Amino acid sequence: MKKIIVSVTNDLVTDQRVHKVCMTLHNAGYEVLLVGRKLRTSEALSRVYQTHRMKLIFNRKAFFYLEYNLRLFSYLLLSRADIFLSNDTDSLPANYCASVFRKKPLIFDAHEMFPEVPELVGRPFIKNIWKKLEDWIFPHLKYCYTVCSSIAEIYSERYGIRMQVVRNVPFAAIPQNHATIDLAADGKKVLLYQGAVNVGRGIEWMIDAMPYLDDCIFYIIGNGDVMRGMQEKVEKLGLTDKVRFLGKVPLEDLAAYTSQADIGLVLLENKGLNYYYSLPNRIFDFIQANVPVLASDFPEIRKIITEYPVGKLIRDYAPQQLATSIREILSNSEHLCFTKASIDFTWEKESEIILQILENISLDTAKKSHAITVEQQQTRMFPQ
Repeated sequence: MKKIIVSVTNDLVTDQRVHKVCMTLHNAGYEVLLVGRKLRTSEALSRVYQTHRMKLIFNRKAFFYLEYNLRLFSYLLLSRADIFLSNDTDSLPANYCASVFRKKPLIFDAHEMFPEVPELVGRPFIKNIWKKLEDWIFPHLKYCYTVCSSIAEIYSERYGIRMQVVRNVPFAAIPQNHATIDLAADGKKVLLYQGAVNVGRGIEWMIDAMPYLDDCIFYIIGNGDVMRGMQEKVEKLGLTDKVRFLGKVPLEDLAAYTSQADIGLVLLENKGLNYYYSLPNRIFDFIQANVPVLASDFPEIRKIITEYPVGKLIRDYAPQQLATSIREILSNSEHLCFTKASIDFTWEKESEIILQILENISLDTAKKSHAITVEQQQTRMFPQ
């Protein structure tokens, strides 16, 4: 059984995409080891594949990335593996160096355009470091894929590589555990954001709109850099009864919460190319749960909402206008239809690209082994 080591910089608990990739590899007959990091607040894991979480000294900024990649590089050098799979640019240096040293195939999954994340837009020096890392490594990538066609095209044109597209969609049949709370217990309409609580995610816009939505309650699932600031804003505006923070929800439990929503929110600020060309997985989570989507009118999101009648696109985020858009969806939700979209956007279909990449690696490895064997035979027959 061939072994694949998959690595990512988070603590593995809520990363749906990485879990889905690991399940695809596991179901295809590979031995899978997923490597991440362990935080003081990290919850226990129980997966059908192996996991390993490193306890790091540093957990933020430059020292974290340096320590993580040094530790990961050492781990990859000493571990039995046939293939390395790196998730995002922040885990790529260790994976690339290990693949070169050990002469092992490397697969790269770009969840986003890492140098273009909002956290780096106002930090040109740090952004340029990540850009230089991509300039160094990306031209050498042979097996790679990303979350949408816009990002794939940019990277393909920039580095002359063939970057394929594997959208971050859910499984066709999502197992649902029982939610620990009833989100609509008070009879109000449920507005739901799920994902990282970081800058540019439209959470602040929704908080500002809540005074104009007396019959709604806004739930925020997730954690992130601006969590405390959002909580302070809610307290300052006296909206603690209308805006509630649920924190992190394990991916095994998330669908039970998603299915209770009346509207799923996918609002993004145009803070760099990464957000502008993003295609968040929560869109597809909402679709699979038959939840109407209110989303920003960005190119990749527009492709989905205009082709499938699953929600509404907006450009005006002023509090009263945002409230009006929400009321429009609530009053016209019977015109929406999720059947075709929920059939088209399934991980079972999307993951076929990953299986094809694995098949290509097997073929390339076989060809290389054959070429080496032929060369050895020729050397024995015709020694110099």
